[in-house]
Amino acid sequence: MSNNFMEAIKNRRSYYGISKEQVISDERIQEIVNEAVKHTPSAFNSQSARLVVLLGEQHDKFWNLTEDVLREVVPAEHFAPTAEKMESFRSGYGTVLFFEDAAVIEGLQAQFPIYKDNFPGFSAHSSGMHQLVVWTALELEGFGASLQHYNPIIDQRVASEWNLPESWSLVAQMPFGKPTFEPGEKEFQPLEDRVKVFK
Repeated sequence: MSNNFMEAIKNRRSYYGISKEQVISDERIQEIVNEAVKHTPSAFNSQSARLVVLLGEQHDKFWNLTEDVLREVVPAEHFAPTAEKMESFRSGYGTVLFFEDAAVIEGLQAQFPIYKDNFPGFSAHSSGMHQLVVWTALELEGFGASLQHYNPIIDQRVASEWNLPESWSLVAQMPFGKPTFEPGEKEFQPLEDRVKVFK
């Protein structure tokens, strides 16, 4: 195993201080996402992941939309911390939206009924791998990112705003940008409580 791979995994962190300063070209960002979608594995080679990359005004529009939706559900007197979070994400360079295509999953359920109940879980596993690959790849290019979950309350507005297929189900949102400060020290639970090896 390449040490570079493990170093990349170690270095990937959640960055909440990010800026709009350009780190790499937009074309390179698209290339990273394309490669991640093409090569990240999925159960039964379902290739059910769907990603949307929002840059520039589209990135800002997404976080404005999310803030508007949250204002409808979070009491005004408690909204200040939420507004602060929205501003920190909006301050970034872009956002990757991660979806899973329910039509693909339903097709596999019909084709392989014995595994019907497992396909939603398989879909979640695949999405998680796509998130890790994109996150780590962006980190390697000098971006900081974090993973957010404002779905399902924003799902309809997002689908409508970007005219996305009804079968696309939003899973996670990843704002990214040039880091403005480093994350704190990461704490780890004892590995002996988390890993068992039998020979």
